This record gives sequence, structure tokens and C-alpha cells, in this order.
Amino acid sequence: VYLGKKFLSVLRSIQGDDNLQSMIVGTVMRKVKSRTWKKQRYFRLQEDCMTIWYKSKKAGNTHSTFSVSDVEVVREGHQSEVLLSIADEFPPDRCFTLVFRGRRGNLDLVAESAEEAQSWIKGMRKLIENLENMGQKEKLDQWICDWFNKADKNKDGRMNFKEVQDLLKMMNVDMNEHHALRLFTMADKSRSGTLEDDEFVQFYKMLTQREDVLKVFQEYSSDGQKLSVQDLEEFLRHEQLESEGSQQRALELIDQYEPSETAKMLHAMSIDGFLMYLVSPDGSIFNPRHQSVYQDMTQPLSHYFISSSHNTYLLEDQLRGQSSVEGYIRALKRGCRCVEVDCWDGANGEPIVYHGHTFTSKILFKDVITAVGKYAFKVSQYPVILSIENHCSVEQQRTIAHHLSHILGDKLLRTTLDGHIADGLPSPEELKGKILLKGKKIGGLEASLNGAAEESIAGEVSDEDESSHLAQTAILSQKSKQRLSKELSDCVVYCKSVRFHSFKQSRLHSKFYEISSFTESKARKLIREAGADFVQHNARQLTRVYPSGLRTDSSNFNPQDMWNVGCQIVALNFQKAGVEMDLNDGLFSHNGRCGYVLKPEFMRSCQRKFEPDNPQDREGYRPVNLSIQAISGQQLPKVNIKEDSIVDPLVRVEIHGVPADQAKQETRYIDNNGFNPIWYETLQFTVHVPQLALVRFVVEDYDKTSKNDFVGQYTLPLSCIQQGYRHIHLLSKDGTSISPSSLFVRVRITDVA
Repeated sequence: VYLGKKFLSVLRSIQGDDNLQSMIVGTVMRKVKSRTWKKQRYFRLQEDCMTIWYKSKKAGNTHSTFSVSDVEVVREGHQSEVLLSIADEFPPDRCFTLVFRGRRGNLDLVAESAEEAQSWIKGMRKLIENLENMGQKEKLDQWICDWFNKADKNKDGRMNFKEVQDLLKMMNVDMNEHHALRLFTMADKSRSGTLEDDEFVQFYKMLTQREDVLKVFQEYSSDGQKLSVQDLEEFLRHEQLESEGSQQRALELIDQYEPSETAKMLHAMSIDGFLMYLVSPDGSIFNPRHQSVYQDMTQPLSHYFISSSHNTYLLEDQLRGQSSVEGYIRALKRGCRCVEVDCWDGANGEPIVYHGHTFTSKILFKDVITAVGKYAFKVSQYPVILSIENHCSVEQQRTIAHHLSHILGDKLLRTTLDGHIADGLPSPEELKGKILLKGKKIGGLEASLNGAAEESIAGEVSDEDESSHLAQTAILSQKSKQRLSKELSDCVVYCKSVRFHSFKQSRLHSKFYEISSFTESKARKLIREAGADFVQHNARQLTRVYPSGLRTDSSNFNPQDMWNVGCQIVALNFQKAGVEMDLNDGLFSHNGRCGYVLKPEFMRSCQRKFEPDNPQDREGYRPVNLSIQAISGQQLPKVNIKEDSIVDPLVRVEIHGVPADQAKQETRYIDNNGFNPIWYETLQFTVHVPQLALVRFVVEDYDKTSKNDFVGQYTLPLSCIQQGYRHIHLLSKDGTSISPSSLFVRVRITDVA
């Protein structure tokens, strides 16, 4: 098997690691899907230290593989519902769960002994850590190595020309035979008629020569061979628009990305170093300064967009889908800060969570709260809002309040921050590490602070309760009689659910801690009728918008319409991939992915008017021109599994923002080249409200007979874009990285004259 000199370090790490050695030998473990489905499988780590291979003992030769890079984390013991269901059968020290990236289901395993389980747990964690510590260059080398292994059919560590031709097809390259043979012969230094080790790396380098990058390099190089500090400084100033301390910056980039020690000593950058810089985070379209929390976090909660999930417990559709605490874990790990919990009366006095009056499976409320308590602050310290849909009897409401208090402890916010009532909502900074309950409340904050609330009163029906189209009348008749327990009411502090009447009524009578929920159609109606009033309402109070009950397939509405009027809690079905979740991921990709993004200044004042339909009327209106030159694509994945099909890629740039900014343009498609297509096409946009605009780059495989196939996308706020020559690292439909697939673009943002 090809490992090349680059991977001697991998070999050494195997030799020095008993866990990896035992994984390479292989182990028989039980793969568990449910209490009744437990089958033995033979698992083995392949010699590339990147692939896990497993096969059934019975099913002849059928086997499966997955990449270590697909695994996000390893959980020890009974940490999944499936393993908890067999806890009486297998002790926790033999059980573990592999959690995959994206929306792929977990793999639950039971080893034959605690020692074997530990070998796999520690070995997998080491491999994941190694991957996370790899630089861009090592990742590319690893990627080349993976392709070599796939194409080396007879596993002799060499590749003949036929194997190379097959490899080019696999890699999405449609190259004419004569050109391929010329490159093959040039790389075959040993004249053996095959490529091995460094010869293959040489072949790959010739194949991937970046003429587009070379062109930019030579434009700024004084001698055509290298970039001096002055050359690089000029490039950073004129092209990348990085003028601050550009000489110091140039020296830092040489030090960080130049592979040649000789060039480093001369304070110069070679073409290899220049390319390494351009594909690094520093050369990314996303501004690295926005990767940490950089916004003011001391403003009232109502001044932020908050990453929010709907029906968080569902992993699939809303009629028969599986309910799982995994839904909460996944959402919270993606930076989500508002999760929904639908509570119903369960057996043995224990409340359950599921999509009422449907065939979705049921989970225990206490298991949900345990998972929320454990994962709430893993990726962000800012507050989590539990949106409770309460369908329970008073008795089981008391149980809910008991579980909240006992499981969450000090994390649960039980009273106002300083024991007093302010005149506005507290800030994310003040609420760090706290879990807030959104639900109905008896009386107001004032009454509960004075201890004046009664034991229980008939609960007012909120819009949300009425939205369940499946059994509306049943719910309404039950709701009209429903009472609220004081214990649960007391857990609600800053997010009291109330019914919305009108913006005028809210302006005159509403309390800052009251929150209304709207179905998407009601929100759209209000946007049409009174957009500016909606913006002002949301400057002072929280609003939650959720998908229509008719979306039984868990599809989503366009969240941008709701953000345009300042709605903070725009709840989406995180379990459903698509453009709507791309926009949500894009909006919350900055500010440290903490789940809170500060609204533009003109949306935070109750005094100022902002009309999304007429942005030019706004004080401080400054539109911009956005120019994007799509230059080239790199190593785009194959989307059609047919052996001979090669991608015909095109690039579409979409602007999502206020109605006047909604726009899309695309390049022509390139015939049969997913490996290194070249466009050199410029797309131009005028953006009226850049502060609210998201830019989505989409690559599609053109098909003249049917709908184009999705290849990859990347979405980010316009405010996070770095100008100049930049790479865009594409993501899959699921929002996970498809490295090394990328686009190379040149970006300019200028004021409209």
C-alpha cells in the first residue's frame, strides 16, 4: 500500500501505539440498532489509518467502509438511547458510540471486553486528534494518498497507465489520453512504466498546476520567480486591501506558509508558498477576525438574532419520524441557543416529549433535560432558551418543574438577575451559563417577585397551541380547561408567552419580558401590512416565528424575511438540509459561532424607522456594489455515481437580504471538468442593505434534460467577506466540509457612486 515518505510519521505513530495496532488487526463487535437488533460485525482499521472497514460474518463478501474524518466524536458508555435501552444486558465499559458529522445516524457498538472497547475509544480519539491537527498541506497529501489507494486496484504500491486513467475519471477529470500519457511519462522518472511513491506525487503536482494562481503571482513578482517582501506587500495592499502594517504582515505570511527554508532566509515567497497562503484561512473569503466573539454582547436580548430550532426532538419528518435526545445534542453543538420541547402526559407520572397526535416516537422529558444540561454550554457560554410547549396536566407540570430544578440546578434562571425588575431585557453577557424557560406564566414578573401569584389559573391559549392542524379541535377543547401549575409558572422569568393582538396594543401595554409566537404565514402577513412597526416591536420584545404545521416533511420557510424585520427567534427544522439551513448556518457562522448575532444599529431603536421594503428611506442609507469574479474551481466532488459521468460545473452567486437585494446570477457551465474548471466570469450586484445581506455561493452540475445536481455551497454574511483573491471552501448539503473542494474568486466591494 502506498504510504510514501510523507506518511512515515503515520507508520511511526502506529508502531508506537498499541491501540492503533490492535485496531489494524481488527475486532469482532456487536453493531446495535435497537434492543432487538444486535449483530456481530468484524471491524478493522485499514493501513492508511484513515478508513474503517467492516463486514458481516454471515453475508458473504459484503462489507462497508467509512472515513475517520467522518467521525466527529467518540462517546463512552451508555450515552445513546440505543445503548441505554440495552444497559441491563451489556455493562457501560464495553459500550461506545461513534458520532458522525452532519445528519448521518450514530454507530453504536459493544465490544467483547472492556479492554477492546478502550483500544477503539482511545485509538479513534487519537486518529481524530491527528486529523484536526493537520495543516492544509498535510490534508492535501492525505487526500492524494487516499486516491492512490482507491485506484491501486491490484495493491502492488504502483500505478500503471490504465490505473491512472481510471483514477482521473474517479477524480472528476476528463483528460485526453495523449495529454495524460505525456504527464505520466514525465513523472515516471524510473522508466518502469508505473508510478510509485514520489513519482505519483509529482504526477499529481503537474496535474494540479494552478495556472490561475501563477498568473497572479507573476503579475506581482519583480523577477517572475519569487515574491520579495515588497512584492508581497504590494499584493496585500492593492489586491487584498490589507493596508495595516503590510510589511510586518508580509513577513508573517512568508514565515507561516513558505515551505522552502532558502526562500524564508531570503524573506521571499515561492509559488508554492503563495498557493499555500491562498488556500489557508488567511486567504479564505471569510474574515478570520470574525471567527471569535467580536460583537458587543452587553445589549438587551431583543437586540440579537438567536439561532433557534423547531421540533428539536425530531430527527426526520413530523408524522412518523424518530424522536431522540440526539436532536438536542446536534442542535446545541451547532450553536443553537433556543430549542423546543413538546411536553405531554406520559405513563408512571413521567412527562414525555413527542409531536402530539402523530406517530412520532416518544422520549422522556427528564432525558431531554439531562442532555440539554450536559450540552448547553459546550460550544457557547451564552444563554439557552427552552421553548416549552406545555400540554400536560397540573400534576405532570409539577414533575416538569421538579426535573428542571433538580437536573439543571444553578443553570436554570429562577428569578430576575438582581432581584429587581429593570425596564428591559438583560444581555447575553449577563445571562452567560443560564438556561431560560419560555412558557406561560401566572401574572407578571412583579407578582411573582412579591409572591402574589395564585396556585393555578386557567392558561391562556397561545397562537402556538392553536397551530397544531392535526387535532386542532381536540387540543382547543382540552386547552380551554387546562390549568397551569405555580411551580412551572415560577420557572418562567424573562420569556412569558402571550398572545399577540396588535403592534399598537403591544406598544402601549406589553411588558418587555413578554414574547409572542407566530406561524410563518401570520408573520408574513404582519411584514406585508406593517414592516416598520414589526421592526420597532422587535427592538424591545422577543418574537418567535416557527414553520407551518403543514410542513410534515420538516421542510423550512425562508428565514431571511423574518430577520429583515428583526425577529430574533426564527425557529427552523435543523434536521432538514437545504437553502434555508444554509442561510441559518451562514448568519450564525460569525461572532464565534456563539448563536447570537447583534442586529444592525438601525434595527435596535424603538424611535428609528426602518422599512425593509423601502431601504432607501433610511437615515444613513449607503448601498454598495459587490463584484465577484469566479475564476476557477478545484477538485469538485462527483455527484453522479455513474462510472463515466464527469461534472459540468457552473457557479451561482445568490444575495439574500431585503426584497430589493434578493438576486442571483450564474456563470456558464464548463464541459466535463470537475477537477480544475476555469470561468473568469464577473458577476455584479447592487446591495441596498449590506448589513442584512447574506451571500451564498452554489456550485451545480449542469444538466440540460433535468434539474441541475447540487455539488457544494458556502454561505456567509456580506459583512464577513474579505476582499481580493480568495478561496471559498465548499460545504456539502449537510453543511460539512468537502475538502479540498474549493472556488477561487476575486471580490470587490465599493460604495455606489
